Amino acid sequence: RSGPGSRLRFGFSLHHFLALSVDTLQFLLFLYIQQLNKVSLRTSLIGEEWPSPRHRSQSPDLTEKSSCHNKNWNDYSHQAFVCDHLSDLLELLVDPEQLTASFHSTHSSLVSREAVVALSFLIEGTVSGARKIYPLYELALWQPLHAESGFSKTSKAFSFYKLEAWLRASLTGNPFGISACLKSGKKLAWAHQVEGTTKRAKIACNTHVAPRMHRLVVMSQVYKQTLAKSSDTLVGAHVKIHRCNETFVYLLSPLRSVTIEKCRNSTFILGPVQTALHLHSCDNVKVIAVCHRLSISSTTGCIFHILTPTRPLILSGNQRVTFAPFHTHYPMLEDHMARTGLATVPNYWDNPMIVCRENSSTSVFRLLAPCEFYVFIIPFEMEGDTTEIPGGLPSAYQKALGQREKKIQTWQKTVKEARLTKDQRKQFQVLVENKFYEWLINTGHRQQLDSLVPPAAGSKQAAG
Repeated sequence: RSGPGSRLRFGFSLHHFLALSVDTLQFLLFLYIQQLNKVSLRTSLIGEEWPSPRHRSQSPDLTEKSSCHNKNWNDYSHQAFVCDHLSDLLELLVDPEQLTASFHSTHSSLVSREAVVALSFLIEGTVSGARKIYPLYELALWQPLHAESGFSKTSKAFSFYKLEAWLRASLTGNPFGISACLKSGKKLAWAHQVEGTTKRAKIACNTHVAPRMHRLVVMSQVYKQTLAKSSDTLVGAHVKIHRCNETFVYLLSPLRSVTIEKCRNSTFILGPVQTALHLHSCDNVKVIAVCHRLSISSTTGCIFHILTPTRPLILSGNQRVTFAPFHTHYPMLEDHMARTGLATVPNYWDNPMIVCRENSSTSVFRLLAPCEFYVFIIPFEMEGDTTEIPGGLPSAYQKALGQREKKIQTWQKTVKEARLTKDQRKQFQVLVENKFYEWLINTGHRQQLDSLVPPAAGSKQAAG
C-alpha cells in the first residue's frame, strides 16, 4: 500500500532520460477490476460468483440478462461488479491506519480526497439527470451533497460508511455505454449495404444524445456486407466492432478509439484513430489504419497495414501476425490526421513490442515481404486534397511496386507488338477476362467487388 497521492515511477535511459508515472491508487483500481474477466469453474457450473463477496447487489434489475452477451461490452455486469465489490474497492484506497489488522474498515474509517479522486477513474455522474457529466470527486465535494457523501470540512476526508452508502444508492447503469447504445441507440444509415444479410446485425450510435467524450458507435454480427461511412456521426467517436464475418468496413472519419473483437475474414479501413486501436480474438482480419497506439491479443493470421508513432503491442495468444506499411489514402485523410494530432513521423509500424512472449522458439510476427505488397485503393468519391499515401512508402516496397509496373508495361508492349488481328484481339481479351474472373473467385475478391455495387444509382458517399 502507498500513501495518498503517491505515484509509481518508471525510468529508462536511451540518449535522454524519460520518466513516466501513473497514479498508484488508480493503478490499484485498474488491477483490481481485471477480476471482471476472471474465469471460475464454479461459476460455469452453478452460475454464481465464488467465493461470493460480502455484499451482494440488492438491485433486481442488475440480475436481468442483457441483450449484450459479450462481458466486456455488458455495462450491467460492470455495474453489478462495482456494486458487489464496492467495499473492497474503497478499502483498497483507504490509508492502512484506517483499517483493522485484517484490513477491513471500521465505523470510524475515513476516505481521503485523493482516494475519491482515484475512484473517479471508474465512476462519474450527473446532477439531477442533467446532460453534463462530472467526475465523482467533483460531485462528492459539492457543498449540497456533503451530508450524503460524508465529507467533513474539519477532517477534509469522507466517512467510509456514508460514502459507501451514498455510492450504492446513487449508482445506475451507464446511459452512454454499449448496452444502452444497442438497446436504444439510433440506427445508422450506410452508403453501401447489401440487402438480405442484416437480420442479426446490430449497428447503432448514441452520438445524438451523448456528450462529446462519450460518443459511441457499435457494430455487431455484420455478415457478408460492405459498409462505408464518412460523416460527423463518426467524428471523435469510440467505435466497438464485434463478431463481424466476411465483411468490409470503411470508417473514413477521425475516430477517438476502435476496438475489434471476435471478427473473422474481414477487412477494416479506418480513419485516423486518436488514441488506441485494439484487436482481440480475431482470425484472418486485415486492418488498415493510422493510429496512435495498436495492441493485439489472441489473434490468428491477421495483417496490419499501419502508420503509428508508437511501437505496436503484441499481447498474449497471437499467431502468424503480419505487419506492413500503411498503403492507402482518401481525399480527407491528411486533414483528419491533423485533427487527431497524428503525423507521418515517427512511424514504428515495423518495430512491434512483444509484451507476452509465450514461446520464444517461434516467431509470433513477420514483416510483409515487398514482393507480396500491393497498394489499396479506396473506391469512393470524396472531397479533399490528399492525393497520395501520407509519408510515402519504405524504399523496398516502393521498389517492388516499380518493378511490378515495369512488368505490366513490358506485357502491354508485347501485346502491342504482336500485331493481332481484330478477331485475335477479341479472343485474347476473352481469355484474359476469364483468367481474371477465376482469380477473383479463387482469392475471394469477387464478393468485395460485387458488394461495392450500390443498391441505387450513384456511388458517392452518403452523408448522415
